[in-house]
Amino acid sequence: MNFRSFTRGDGAVIGAAVLLLIASFLPFETIKVPDLVGSGPGIAPVSNSLWHEGYLDILGSVTLAGLIVAALFAVARLRGEGTALLGLGLGQWGTALAVFTVWATIWAMFAGGQYETHAAGAWLSLLFALVLAAAAVLSDRHPALKAPLLGAPKPPRGQGYPQPYGPGQPGGGYGYPGADQNPSFGGRPQQPGSPTGGMTPEPAAPYGAPADAPEFAPFWFAVPVARPLYPEDGSAGPVADLTPGTWYLAVDQRGPALVAQTQDGRRGVLQDTTGIQRG
Repeated sequence: MNFRSFTRGDGAVIGAAVLLLIASFLPFETIKVPDLVGSGPGIAPVSNSLWHEGYLDILGSVTLAGLIVAALFAVARLRGEGTALLGLGLGQWGTALAVFTVWATIWAMFAGGQYETHAAGAWLSLLFALVLAAAAVLSDRHPALKAPLLGAPKPPRGQGYPQPYGPGQPGGGYGYPGADQNPSFGGRPQQPGSPTGGMTPEPAAPYGAPADAPEFAPFWFAVPVARPLYPEDGSAGPVADLTPGTWYLAVDQRGPALVAQTQDGRRGVLQDTTGIQRG
């Protein structure tokens, strides 16, 4: 699992859901029982949180719903936006449920009786539900929320690039970050002892014959902003999202597009290759 694919919007959604859970332990309402006889001060006010047996319906429609929203966003980010349920993406289901959480909180607050007073837990639940819904709606729309939650990993001391697939992967050789590479796109590895600066000369094509296209060599690359990875068969719907701060492997080229492989083995076509950083 690549946790560096989480965006700031995902972090805001998960954080708001955790705050909703914390608010559920605070008093939601204070019930004042009046003195109907007039012979005493009456019964002392009682404050109940959402974990009281009389508020379990609000607990399910507000707190539990907020936690489900966070889980949907997390699974959608880890498994890719191509994961769908009944024709809708998990992120879309999470956004709809986040908006419902706001409505459920408002309904619970203003459906009480005249002897009930809203306590701190109610107002905080409403505030965090609004934050949850706003973060869910704007997560993939606002540039500040689309930025990666975690920055790019710092390279180890003495190396120019981090290991994209973990310490078990080779750190040298053509195509891996930190290796000597030919700056031309799709170049070939240098060969020691070559009289031409490490490159083996190729025989020239006969006059009038078309020159062969250079052989493609895999290489690592990173994207400047989040970009979708589409299926190789041309079907609709992305199979994954490439995020900044992570190295991906380009395994083939199709015109201006690249066939890329993610860290969990998924492959797809990156149609927009502008501004990519080669490793």
